[in-house]
Amino acid sequence: MSASILSFIIFLPAVVAFALMLTTKHMQTVRNIAFLTTVVVFVLVLKLYLQYEPGKGLQFVTDVPWISKYGINYYIGLDGFSLTILMLIALLIPTAYLLLWEGRTKGYWINMLLVQTGVTGALLSLDVILFYFFWETMLLPIFLIIGLFGTGNKVFSTIKITVYTMAGSLLMLVSILYLGVTYFNEFGTWSFALDSFTKITTLSYHEQIWLFLAFAVAFAIKIPLFPFHTWIMDTYKNAPTGGVFILSSIMAKLGIYGVVRFMIPIFPHVYVQFSHYFVFIGLFGLIYFGIAALMQDDIKRMLAYSSASHLSFIAAGVFSLNTLGINGALYLIIAHAMATGGLFLLIGLLEKETGLKSIKQLGGIAKQAPLYTFVFAIFLFASVGLPGTSGFTSELLIIFGVFKFNHVLGYISGFTVLIAASYMLWMFQRAILQNREADGGADVKMRDLKVKELLGFLPWVILIFLMGVYPEPFINKFAPTVTHYVSDILQIGALG
Repeated sequence: MSASILSFIIFLPAVVAFALMLTTKHMQTVRNIAFLTTVVVFVLVLKLYLQYEPGKGLQFVTDVPWISKYGINYYIGLDGFSLTILMLIALLIPTAYLLLWEGRTKGYWINMLLVQTGVTGALLSLDVILFYFFWETMLLPIFLIIGLFGTGNKVFSTIKITVYTMAGSLLMLVSILYLGVTYFNEFGTWSFALDSFTKITTLSYHEQIWLFLAFAVAFAIKIPLFPFHTWIMDTYKNAPTGGVFILSSIMAKLGIYGVVRFMIPIFPHVYVQFSHYFVFIGLFGLIYFGIAALMQDDIKRMLAYSSASHLSFIAAGVFSLNTLGINGALYLIIAHAMATGGLFLLIGLLEKETGLKSIKQLGGIAKQAPLYTFVFAIFLFASVGLPGTSGFTSELLIIFGVFKFNHVLGYISGFTVLIAASYMLWMFQRAILQNREADGGADVKMRDLKVKELLGFLPWVILIFLMGVYPEPFINKFAPTVTHYVSDILQIGALG
């Protein structure tokens, strides 16, 4: 397959978005064409996924000059790690469209297409300036989605996420430019390619630490990790359902991706030295956000804390310095995206139909909407790591990885995952299962899922169970890449 297929996958949504912007005002036409565009992207990515050969490094590479004077190239490609997340994005977006089908506007669908180009471009970029370009590009449509289609204090939420993200991005940009100048001073030519930055040998250890931390802050804000998480609660609360879905299921994963893709190969020694701190921060975030979730009455805020808790656990696995933990983290990226993304979409539907977000005010949903309740339960059980689901497999690998990294932290990680089961099951019992009529109240009126919505969720449900009982075909796609990072770049035995 031609290497140009990656460029087509990146830019097709943006080209279609701009064409729709200029040619039609009919919302249904825009929505239908946007949906078909994402389906075309999914088919192409699926073909890539099936043709990809694990263990052969970067594939489908395109490397052409962009800003030749400063060695900035249009340099893209993929390996098992980026391919897995690309497949995830390509699957989630068109199926999510089926769940966001009604009541949207032309601008909503156009911005969703632009987000897809931004996140896909960032995911496939191997030139660090090109990565930064797409990293910033994906922020604008999210800014518009929240600002135009959000609820409550949406303007404040929009400004807050923008300020946070841009502050972290500027730190990363300074670090990128510093690395570019350092490379020029050492080799006499300009280059901002990732593989060029890995060849730099003239940076002092203290310089590496500051540059490492600049990248770390930018990615920690996007994930988000404690204490860079304060933007997430109000943003998730006030953003429209599609915006929350993009933030939690897709954009947050790019923060984890950035850590593995850039921080490990550019700063391997600092990465190893600081790994204990980040594993601790990850486990602390798992506990802190979990306890905060238990205290919430707003169901979207509770899920926001739940998402942050799981993402902190993923970060702990990424910094565990062994293939067990990192493979588990990458697997949990997929599992978390489907489980939490599905829950946010279901909660968005619940809020739209009932006008309620308070757990205390909800109830009686199960007897009125049994299919809704059944699908909700599947995503919830995957989120808490029920055996047989994708969440269990991924969390178990991370626990083993953290245990191999440090026995005490491993025991802590094993016990703290019970926190998620506590607040998720408690929420499910109160908001969905309880009969409010028994307490003298009235059950909330809620419709059941439509056929189109069930079809949208069906691939996710199948994958949740397939990944839970037969993980090898999925892990085998990215495991060789992880082994390369641990053994060849970090120069640690494969099991740490």
